Parts: sequence; C-alpha cells; structure tokens
Amino acid sequence: MEKGLSYDDAVTEVVQMGISEPVNKLEQWANKLDAIAGIEARGIDRIPEELRERVLSTKDYLNMFIIWFSMNCTANQMTMGVLGPVTYHLSLTESILICMFGTIFGSVCTGYISTFGPRSGLRTLNVAKYTMGWWPSKLCVILNLVIELGYGLIDCLVGGLLLSAVNGEGMSVIVGIVIVAVITWVFATFGIKWFHKFEAFVWAPTVLVLFVLIGVAGPHFDTTTPSKGSGATLAGNRISYFFLTASGPLSWSSAAADYVTYYPKSTNKYLVFATTTGGIVLGKLLIEFLGIGLGSGLLKNASWEAAFDSQGIGALVVESYGPLGGFGKFCCVVLALCIAANCIPGTYAAALNWQQLGAPFAKVPRVIWSTFSCIVFTIIAIAGRDRLFDIFINWLSLIGYWTIIWITMTVQDEFLFRKGQFDWEIWNRKDLLPHGYAALFTFVVGWVGAILGMYQTWYTGPLGGLIGQGADIGLPIAFAWAAVIYPPARWLELKVVGR
Repeated sequence: MEKGLSYDDAVTEVVQMGISEPVNKLEQWANKLDAIAGIEARGIDRIPEELRERVLSTKDYLNMFIIWFSMNCTANQMTMGVLGPVTYHLSLTESILICMFGTIFGSVCTGYISTFGPRSGLRTLNVAKYTMGWWPSKLCVILNLVIELGYGLIDCLVGGLLLSAVNGEGMSVIVGIVIVAVITWVFATFGIKWFHKFEAFVWAPTVLVLFVLIGVAGPHFDTTTPSKGSGATLAGNRISYFFLTASGPLSWSSAAADYVTYYPKSTNKYLVFATTTGGIVLGKLLIEFLGIGLGSGLLKNASWEAAFDSQGIGALVVESYGPLGGFGKFCCVVLALCIAANCIPGTYAAALNWQQLGAPFAKVPRVIWSTFSCIVFTIIAIAGRDRLFDIFINWLSLIGYWTIIWITMTVQDEFLFRKGQFDWEIWNRKDLLPHGYAALFTFVVGWVGAILGMYQTWYTGPLGGLIGQGADIGLPIAFAWAAVIYPPARWLELKVVGR
C-alpha cells in the first residue's frame, strides 16, 4: 500500500485488495455493489497487516476523536441526563458530578477495547474468541446484537418523538421513527468509509444547536434545589445513577474495535485509547449535562413539566426551544436528524455480529444484515414508542452487567496469562483457540452476582435491596466476582486442558 494515503483512500484500497473470493451468488452481488457504488463488501475476515500498513498523520488520530465525539453527542443521550433529577431525585450539581465520573469509568473500559482494532485487524467480537473461547464467544455476539438493536430502537424513538413534537403532533411518531431509520440504513449499509464521512461532519450542526439550547434554556435550570432523600436512600440513588451513566459508554465496548480495524498495526495504542476515551467522554457529557439541566428545570417550570408528561423527552426539548419560535423548531429538527450519528455505527456493528454467529450466517453479505437489523429495530421502536423511559433505564443497566464481566476477563487474560502476546492468525481456528471453560464459568458466576445486585422496575435482587429503598449494584458485584474467579479458573483450565 502507498504510504501517503488518506484514511478514506486506504480503506478503499484495503477493501478492494482484500475481499475473499465469493462462494455464492449473494457474495458475488455484494462485490459488484462494492465495485459500482463503493458499498463495503468486506465482512468479518481479518484484515492482514500488509494491507493496512501506511504512515499515519495527526489527522488520522484527530479523525478517531471526532468519530467518537460525533457518535456520542446526540440528542438521545439527553435522556440519560434527565434521569438524574427526575428518576433519582438528585440535585443538578450532584447529577453532573456523578454523571461525569460514571461516564469516565465506562469510557476508559471502551477505550481499552478499541486498541485491539489496529493491533489485530479483527472485529471486536472476533477478538473476544481469545478470551471467551470459540463457542462461549457466540454468547457475547448474541448479547451484543441485543445491545445494538436496542440502541437502534431507542435512537429512532427519540428522533421520532422530537420530529413529532416539532410538528405539533401533525407528524406521527411512527413517521419520525422511519425517517431516522432510513438515514441510518443508508450510511450503515454503505459501510465504514461512508459512515466515517458522515460522523466527521454531523457533529458540527449538533454542537451549534446545543449552544443555542444552553442560551435559551440555561436560565431555567434549577441550581438550588438539593437532592431528595437522605442516608441510605440517597446513597442508593447516587450509586444507581453512577453505574447507569457508566453503562452508556460501556455499551460501545463490544463494538469499539470495529471502527478502527482498518488502521495499521503500527498505530499508537495509547493514542487510540486516549482519542476513544476522550471522544466518548466529551461527546456524552456535553449532551448529558444539558439533559440534567432540563431535568432539573422541569421540576420548577410548569410548561416544561406538562410537555414532558404529555410526550416525553421530545416535547421537553421542543418546549425548551419554545421562546425562539420557528428557529427553535429548526434546531429540534437538526437534533432529531443528527441522532442517526449514534444509530449508524451500532447498526454497522450489528450487521457484523450476525455474520459472527456462524459460517452459514457469514455467507450472507453485511449489506443484507444491516438492512435486516434496521427493519427489526424500526418495528420494535414503533411498537414500544409509549414506554421510552422504562426501556432506557432497564436497557442500559443490563448492558453494563455483561460487558464489565467480559472486559474484566479480557484485561486479566492479556496481562496475567498472555503477557500481551497474541497470535492473530488463528482467529478462526476452533482447534487452536481456548475452549472457554474458565471464561464461561466466570461469566455465569458474574451474572449471578449481577442478578443478586439488581435494582430494576421489574426485579430487585436481595443484595440490591439492602441499600436504602434499593440500589443497582449489579455491575460492581459482577466485576468483583469475575475478577476473583477468572484467574484461578483459567489457570486450572490451562493446567488440565492446555489451551
């Protein structure tokens, strides 16, 4: 490969050079689409080092940061902020501090996983085979599909609610959902180069209208009302909100390497970590802090509260822009359409996850799987459009439980057992990869801990119910139990089984 290529040109060359010979008519069709329209035909096959190698510039690392910032600075993240004052009854100051530290914790975990993309040339959950083993890694794939489809429905739902509220309910939420889904489908289907281009620019209009929101709504934020509750009850709310905000960035971990897998092996892993972590943190906090402000303000602003009670977060945002008239509605439309920036990468990853379920699934081109994924989460979003908050609260917590277990094992496997040494050539060799007995056992034990520490609207675990009126401590328990169980279990597996 030429050494001075830009990222887009490098990706184009890698895709064209590295596509394997088609084994069926569907793959032949996908390769033709790639040649004619630039629709990425490459699926889950490893990208060899010689195809990726090139000289990186500062622009490449800046691009990483912008992509992550853009993916996370979207209006759906406002819901996370609103939850602090509205659901957990925390003050604006406490909500901001807890949200900040929770977001940093989750982002650091995802930043670590993203470093495997350039190092391996593999998609994230192909890397998971080295820790989880051949068959248990399929469990991670299934769980990640649930994450990506879940986020797809939440993104489309928030966008639909915003567009409907702007139109004074003249446009149904269903039409709004479909609009966001179609934008997502186009860029996710065209593939990595196209969605990178979209993310590189879509952040700008989003940030501009957010600064407008700060100016028009900021004076109505409640900066004086203290957190409600005391003692164990207040502590429980703080703990629950911390781990809920951590679960948001944690949800990216199971796809984090997918978006940088075309980068060369020589890419500085510390800069990959820093740009990923920094992009997620800054992107999320800008929008979530605004959500916290809106959540605090609706407790004192009757018109905001009425809007929120009638049509949720979409109507609240529209009402907060209300003093600006038509320009305020325009800003809301921008926010609604730019939500696709969060939905596109998840849909892209979901298409790869379908292929990772097994050889028969891998024979179906990524283009078809991205289309199927969009159809699925659009239908579910339409069906669940009246229960956004319940979906959001329970969804994010469940994501955090399993990802923290997997990340804990991955860190221990790399530094305790492999000493940083991986043979990426065997990524698809069932006979050489670990069996995964230790990882599966640890995964089950970690989930038991998560269930015992849960505090959800539909279930409270015996440990979660011990703190005040309840606190969600499933994530730290899952992390602690996995950290304790995996090393001896893996040592025993190596001793008895040998791999």
